[in-house]
Amino acid sequence: MVQMARASLAKATGPAFRLEDKLAFLADGRNLPGYPASVEARETHMSWVFLTPDRVYKLKKPVRFPYLDFSTAEHRAAVCRAEDRLNRRLAPDIYLGVLPLTAGPSGLALGGEGPPVDWLVVMRRLNEAESLQALLLGHDLRMDHVARIAAALRAFYRRARPAPTSSERYLNDWGRASRMNRHVLSNPRFKLPLGPIGRILGVQERFLTLHGAQLAARVRQGRIVEAHGDLRPEHIWPGHPVSIIDCLEFDDHLRALDPLDEIAFLHLECEQLGARWAGEAIRRRLAARLGEDRRGLLFLFYRSQRALLRARLSIAHLYDPTPRMPDKWPRQARAYLRLAARDAAQLERGLRMP
Repeated sequence: MVQMARASLAKATGPAFRLEDKLAFLADGRNLPGYPASVEARETHMSWVFLTPDRVYKLKKPVRFPYLDFSTAEHRAAVCRAEDRLNRRLAPDIYLGVLPLTAGPSGLALGGEGPPVDWLVVMRRLNEAESLQALLLGHDLRMDHVARIAAALRAFYRRARPAPTSSERYLNDWGRASRMNRHVLSNPRFKLPLGPIGRILGVQERFLTLHGAQLAARVRQGRIVEAHGDLRPEHIWPGHPVSIIDCLEFDDHLRALDPLDEIAFLHLECEQLGARWAGEAIRRRLAARLGEDRRGLLFLFYRSQRALLRARLSIAHLYDPTPRMPDKWPRQARAYLRLAARDAAQLERGLRMP
């Protein structure tokens, strides 16, 4: 197992290395442990990921957004360590530690003697064909897979630490989220359907007005916990044991969630992949732990909020000066808006009932 590096975070005194130098170094198998025969490089919104036949090396991008700061090596070291620590909760056999990328007299090295210039999270490589997403898309998911996922999540939420928050802050967070959703999704440059967006937001805001006390009560009951934060099918492997990776590591506050909210998100993402039944089956198995209200209105509120958030995060890619796959994000945003609109319509009917 890779041991957590304890090298100093002092600035390198050796030669400076550009991001391009680091990427070229990591893409060459001769520079990696075991000298793998192949290395596949993938780019995500916040990282470069290098995949060998049995390992994954993740390098954070030196970026800064309103919600995260990876702009310095010190910040990237801290978030790499947080990623490793937090993901061991649900994937202890997958996360192997953090390695420094060091600068020595002969150039870059992984875990060398020179001062660190960057940091990498190291993981075992999982078989992508066995992820929940792949099983759903291939129509290969079985009920024993569902039972294992539900059991793993039940145990996780049972031992999850209560998140330090207050009822007032929790309600204020929802109000802030609604304002942010309105601000981004209503931007005329994105040409999204303003009428449906306004109706969805109106129903959600009415729920908060009428049922804010229910949300506040869940905070007082200790139901807001340090959760996963990004519970999507692409992050779940329902094998023996279940492995759930890639939690939201960069902001403790965004990871402070009601498990019912998190399962509503997974439910939404299963439906987005054409398998609502799978999300519903997981939800039913966790019903006692989630503490749903009889009419399911809170679940609908959470799900519609998650759909609107996913629409917002999708379209927000177009704020980047040179967005990757620019044609993808408007389509994805509209797909989530349709799901949000359907949930909001059902929630509105529920709010009318006595």
